[in-house]
Amino acid sequence: MIMRQGWLIVGASMILAACSGGVSAVSPSGAVSDSTDCNGSCFTAGVSLSVSDVQTIIAQAVGEAKARGVNATIAVVDRVGNVLAVFRMGDPTIPEVLISSDVNSSMDPLLHTGLDGIRLPAPGLATAHLDDQAAIAKAITGAYLSSEGNAFSTRTASQIIQEHFNVGELNQPSGPLFGVQFSSLACSDFIESSHGSSPGVGPHRSPLGLAADPGGFPLYKAGTPVGGVGAISDGLYGLDKDITATDVNVNDEAIAYAGSYSYAAPLDRRADQITVNGVTLRFSDVDATSLRADPSMAPPFSTLGSAGAMIAVRGYADGQIHAGTAYGQPASGVRADTSGDFPGEEAYVFVDAANVPRYPPIAGTDGANALTQAEVTRILSSALATANEARAQIRLPVGLAAQVTISVVDTQGVVLGMVRSPDAPLFGADVSIQKARAAALFSSASAAAFVQGLPVVRALETDASGYPTGTTTGDIGAYIGAAQVFLSRPSAFADGAIAFSDRAIANLSRPFFPDGIDGNPHGPFSKPAGQWSVFSTGLQLDLSNNAILAHVLYVAGVTAADVTPGCAGVQLSSSFVASPTVSSARLANGLQIFPGSVPIYRGSALVGGIGVSGDGVDQDDMIAFLGLERAVEALNGSALSQAPAQIRADTLTPKGTRLQYVLCPQAPFLDSTAENVCAGF
Repeated sequence: MIMRQGWLIVGASMILAACSGGVSAVSPSGAVSDSTDCNGSCFTAGVSLSVSDVQTIIAQAVGEAKARGVNATIAVVDRVGNVLAVFRMGDPTIPEVLISSDVNSSMDPLLHTGLDGIRLPAPGLATAHLDDQAAIAKAITGAYLSSEGNAFSTRTASQIIQEHFNVGELNQPSGPLFGVQFSSLACSDFIESSHGSSPGVGPHRSPLGLAADPGGFPLYKAGTPVGGVGAISDGLYGLDKDITATDVNVNDEAIAYAGSYSYAAPLDRRADQITVNGVTLRFSDVDATSLRADPSMAPPFSTLGSAGAMIAVRGYADGQIHAGTAYGQPASGVRADTSGDFPGEEAYVFVDAANVPRYPPIAGTDGANALTQAEVTRILSSALATANEARAQIRLPVGLAAQVTISVVDTQGVVLGMVRSPDAPLFGADVSIQKARAAALFSSASAAAFVQGLPVVRALETDASGYPTGTTTGDIGAYIGAAQVFLSRPSAFADGAIAFSDRAIANLSRPFFPDGIDGNPHGPFSKPAGQWSVFSTGLQLDLSNNAILAHVLYVAGVTAADVTPGCAGVQLSSSFVASPTVSSARLANGLQIFPGSVPIYRGSALVGGIGVSGDGVDQDDMIAFLGLERAVEALNGSALSQAPAQIRADTLTPKGTRLQYVLCPQAPFLDSTAENVCAGF
């Protein structure tokens, strides 16, 4: 291990201003400051990644890769997912990547639904690569999961999406963000897909969704996140299934960690300072002492020509280095609201390239009972006010308000309005719509017909080495039949008689039922234990699988046409040509299966759904449920309502276990000691 004195005695050239106004040198941890006073408002027009910053990040990562004797592919993105650079070391024809969760595929030919077990390049596909897509997904994950109040890495993501939390502890419920990996997809009708020669408004898509493979970190400047860096060198895109071990020799993580040097998250905001349900989260298994090269002494970017080259990535990068956008400014696609719809709530909205709000409050599109514009505005405003009173679960310092994204949809999945807190993590934007649409769809009388009418799911068959050899198909509608048997309700999802929240849908989507009880049968929307993996979850993935697979192969250069917006209802030919078959917005950005949504009713009539995602899943539940309830009270006389108590999913007891509808934190408010705040409604 090389430890140069120049790294430990940091010179004046490395001194940067912290957000608090003080001056702080880069510490051996790689952070500009080991602590920060940033609490959600440090982002400004002047804080973003410059071309020089991106060059430095790549040079530092390449230096660590060379010290380890490996070739890496490295990606850098800004906070809203613009790909600023992708650098590939070594022979550009060699990099091979296997996507694997180490699940035995012999039990189920559809295990390879999606990506689990696929290896590229492959015989006959010599120029098709996954390394660039993996690096981009890791970088985007680091950026999207982080905020001024929390810094999460792809190792953190791995810990919170598996079948047990904490990982490896049997008979424990699944991770709090179980299923979040299938968000920010290229097929999403919310996520921006335009990637030209210069960055544009976001949030942007990720080719593989969110990553669980260690080797992705957020990037910070002046205490605020400005992007992410991702690296892959070991040929495996997977996850950490043994959290009890410290993987000090993981090259991917060390390379990305070195890349983040002087742009690293403050120590007091990193995941390993945050607990969820009494479990401390993980940030990294490497630190500065684990590195084999001194990143502060990395050679200039201009000297890296012999190590590799910048590469273009179809649909993502043009082979050049770009400066990032400044988050919170119109060019980023996220800015402060100026409409006056949310007075006093510090509201932010998503805007298009012309700085026009993308989702201002509008009326529903679905008939006489449709939500009015005034009702949508009130629901969003009440939910945002509830968030501003609620104590965040995953935000430091302790005692800050939750920051979230809130979405309202009608029964057809049309987005009627979105609003967000200023520093809410970006992943929650797409997820909040997924949650709202899930509650609206599965509470309707047409859910069964919708799912059963979707095209067959087409999956890659692979040989023992993971190389694609052909395709197989499966009937996605079978999940509905399985759920009807499981619930002992032959008309389930076909009569609209039960109101399903996303928490209730989540109960049915776990590889064990009840959640976490090993040896029990799986939920009807899940693959069974032994076949389930983070790359093959069941109904959630199968709904979007055809579109995901088509996009991955498009980026890899196998097919000529990319997917269009709309994740559900994509028909995929045996030659991987994608054709949309569903015009509805229902599940148009995929399905989410962790808590944070409830359906909206007018009396006994379903009229839509509200979804929330941000600073803790129980907080998401409460903000959705209580935000709707407060709107109902404020709109006295509109007949708007929660789902009637007698039809909520928690009236069902499949296999003798009651489904859950919402779970609210016990004493959730910053300015009140009130408990059981969701009771009685």
